[in-house]
Amino acid sequence: MLVKTYGSAVYGVQAITITVEVNVSGGTKYFIVGLPDNAVKESYQRIEAALKNTEFHMPRMKIVVNMAPADIKKEGSAYDLTIATGILAASGQIVEPELVGKYIIMGELSLDGSLQAIKGALPIAIQARQEGFKGFILPKENAREAAIVSGLEVYGVESIAEVVKLLNGESDLVPTIVNTREEFLQNINNYEFDFSDVKGQENIKRSLEIAAAGGHNLILIGPPGAGKTMLAKRLPTILPPLSLHEALETTKIHSVAGKLQASDALLTIRPFRSPHHTVSDVALVGGGGNPQPGEISLAHNGVLFLDELPEFKRTVLEVMRQPLEERRVTISRAKISVDYPSSFMLVASMNPCPCGYYNHPEKECVCAPGVVQKYLSRISGPLLDRIDIHVEVTPVSFNELSDERKSERSSIIRERVIKAREIQSIRFNEEKEVYCNAQMSSRMVRQICKISDSGQLLLKTAMERLGLSARAYDRILKVSRTIADLSESDSILEEHLAEAIQFRSLDREGWAG
Repeated sequence: MLVKTYGSAVYGVQAITITVEVNVSGGTKYFIVGLPDNAVKESYQRIEAALKNTEFHMPRMKIVVNMAPADIKKEGSAYDLTIATGILAASGQIVEPELVGKYIIMGELSLDGSLQAIKGALPIAIQARQEGFKGFILPKENAREAAIVSGLEVYGVESIAEVVKLLNGESDLVPTIVNTREEFLQNINNYEFDFSDVKGQENIKRSLEIAAAGGHNLILIGPPGAGKTMLAKRLPTILPPLSLHEALETTKIHSVAGKLQASDALLTIRPFRSPHHTVSDVALVGGGGNPQPGEISLAHNGVLFLDELPEFKRTVLEVMRQPLEERRVTISRAKISVDYPSSFMLVASMNPCPCGYYNHPEKECVCAPGVVQKYLSRISGPLLDRIDIHVEVTPVSFNELSDERKSERSSIIRERVIKAREIQSIRFNEEKEVYCNAQMSSRMVRQICKISDSGQLLLKTAMERLGLSARAYDRILKVSRTIADLSESDSILEEHLAEAIQFRSLDREGWAG
């Protein structure tokens, strides 16, 4: 008997439906075709043990399993349940075999018949709804993640026995239902940190506010213990809330990477990713045989924080240059090319020198001559030019630390950031894929960031003294436009330019000079 069941393969953040044809006929042996990898081929042993331990039986006949389309490589163990259900239906152990074809069925089988979680449940559910499937049967751990797709019956099951009961009409299992909008609105401001916890550092808070308002990349330079990491962790709390579309897009990437918890249905707060400096270039940008998202894609619509930037391998930092500009990364292999979105804010921190006390107001730097310059040269000029804001972080004094007064809350700063973003939203209404000042092209900078003659003179003097590149010129104009937006000013004034120029610390004389 021939039965068709349906699974799905995930490539990038898109899913492709896989038809699993199971034919049970006279003869012996088990054959699986359709370009399966070793994990799929090994499914026979798992399926046989799982069926035996749940009081079903593996037919002692010739079983041929074809996975179509046959030119796409099938990877992973998530097809176990798809194949097992097909075998049970083809051997008459499921009463209505035609009912099987109305569902996408995915899950990894344990030997006792229980199910393990799968990756990519959300994109699979989206594709299932688009193709008109009645429902999606999958492990219980992934049910909430898939249930945010409306118009699709999502059944979270714990074992293959539950699947058979469901398909035979013997189960009272009800579909998992998640109210996506309610879930989104309930948790949208659920942040662990707040800027009110930070003592002093008002100039750093101001730079983070500007960075958040314009989507600018930022680097914090300062001695150990000055609060660089603490400040960076609080940046997501002042970014505008995720829109529902952004939340779904971000959740899809984390779903593909298998990073969602069983309790998560939807990512409602902006991601904050902080890879260790020993990270490889593949782990950062993504890759593998079946290309998986890297840290820059997991930080999509959020913040990528690189602590101790000069300690990262140079090759790792250089692979970020193109994604920073294009806001997406393309991973190409011999037979496949996958695009992952990577629109993130880069926040980096670093010590000014190996000992950490160069330019310190109180402690003496003990580094030998030339060491500071060598340390800073670990970061290439082109990468630094892509970072709009350079800020020097100084240690907090005892008086500021012991001050009992509460600082400004993140929610108040966020309101100003949202107002600035709304101004930018109107400004870029007719532009595709440009949502904030940091994303402006050089052409747009010339059109939008017009400055007066006195402003031109101020900028010319600064560029000559600091030896800034053409890209740095654009960065200053973009940042000054953001400062003007925060001030609700239609034009860029000299004070806006002056404040933007001071955020190029690493270009100033005195830094390793």
